[in-house]
Amino acid sequence: MAKELAIKHQDLMLTGPVGSLDAYIQAVSSIPVLSKEDEQALAREFIEEENLDAARELVMAHLRFVVHIAKGYSGYGLPIGDLIQEGNVGLMKAVKRFDPDVGVRLVSFAVHWIRAEIHEFVLRNWRVVKVATTKAQRKLFFNLRKAKKGLAWLSHDETQAVAKDLGVSVREVVEMEKRLAARDAAFDLGPADDEERTFAPAAFLESEDANPADLVESADWQQDATARLGEALAALDDRSRDILQQRWLSEKKTTLHDLADRYGVSAERIRQIEAAAIKKLKATLDAD
Repeated sequence: MAKELAIKHQDLMLTGPVGSLDAYIQAVSSIPVLSKEDEQALAREFIEEENLDAARELVMAHLRFVVHIAKGYSGYGLPIGDLIQEGNVGLMKAVKRFDPDVGVRLVSFAVHWIRAEIHEFVLRNWRVVKVATTKAQRKLFFNLRKAKKGLAWLSHDETQAVAKDLGVSVREVVEMEKRLAARDAAFDLGPADDEERTFAPAAFLESEDANPADLVESADWQQDATARLGEALAALDDRSRDILQQRWLSEKKTTLHDLADRYGVSAERIRQIEAAAIKKLKATLDAD
């Protein structure tokens, strides 16, 4: 079934819709959803054998979910096709990092990567003049849009409440509100332009199910986790650290058999060392 799926959709662009958006959405919606067993088998083929066809089939089977998530960001006034394209990039990153042994489905793991890519695209393109350049401003940007009940300006009491909830100053809230209310003026705007297609993205209402603020918090946590992971790796013996780096942290992953040949042991012994090292890493990180 998986191989037939890859052949049937081999001409579909993975990076996003380049022709008719409706045709693309219809095409990805027709791709069957993988069973848990097929999903895990393909993931292991990719991890253990570096089978790129297996990775491609995992991506193909989840393109429909990218479309669903991207539609939740339509309230920012950006082309849905571009949002889908960025989301597909996040999906491919998720497939590369997916571990079937954790016990969760790929879609549950990938949703964070998909939203992260779309989130960055929104911040880069929502306004010609960037409204948020620091992490604090980016977090305030999305939280403030969510906190506003309508398009009207916040009252003094509402501004103070938002500042308190988000842990920022009243001045920062006021400044961000001004940025949100500002409009980009088109240089070539003329009397023949359609007014319904020229108003600023601030006139759009965001989707209730889109909460990129959580992604900012996740990014902060990831940065801290990366630093702690480096310290935990340094505590391992040289062989265990090298095996983990070759198996998980290298751009081109080394197979169990290659490592077995390098260290003069069996592939099963390499797997045992890898499992023990991962267990030690988890214990170190949990202790922190």
